[in-house]
Amino acid sequence: MKKIIFTLMAMVACAFAAQAQKFAIVDMDYILRNVPSWEMANEQLNQVSQRWEKEVTELSKEAETMYKNYQADMVFLTDDQKKKREEEIVAKEKEVTDTRYRYFGPEGELYKKRQSLMKPIQEDVYNAVKAVAEEKGYQVIFDRESSQSIVFSSPRIDVSNDVLAKLGYAK
Repeated sequence: MKKIIFTLMAMVACAFAAQAQKFAIVDMDYILRNVPSWEMANEQLNQVSQRWEKEVTELSKEAETMYKNYQADMVFLTDDQKKKREEEIVAKEKEVTDTRYRYFGPEGELYKKRQSLMKPIQEDVYNAVKAVAEEKGYQVIFDRESSQSIVFSSPRIDVSNDVLAKLGYAK
C-alpha cells in the first residue's frame, strides 16, 4: 500500500514538474532599430557628443600651443615668468580634463542626456514586451543580444515583430 501511494505521489509530482513553460526570444537590437524615435535620439546624441568632443579638442590644442610657446620662450623668461606660464599651462590642462569629465564622465552630461532621451523609449519597449508575454502566456522572454549562451533559437519563438506591433510599428 505504501508503495502504491508513494508511486502515485511521484507520478503527480512528475506531472506538475513536466508542465511546459512557454518562453520566447526577442531581438532588442532589431526592435530598437525599427523604432524611429530611437534613431532620432541616437542621432541627437551623436551630434551633441561631436560638439562636445570638438570643444574638448580645441581646449586641448590651446594647452598644447601654450606649452610649445612656453618651450620656445623659456630661454628669455625670468624664473617668475616661467613659474607663471607653467601654472597657466597646468590650469589649462586641468580645464581640459575637467571639461572632458563634465561631458563624458560616468555621471557627465552625455550620460544624463542619454538617460533623458533613451529611458522613455526603453520603458515603452519593456512594457510592450511585458504585454506580449502576458497576452501569449510566456513565463520568460530572453533577449537574443544579451543572452550569449543561446546558440540557436527557432524563428518561431521570436516575438520581436509582435513587440513592434504592440508599439505601433507593425512589420
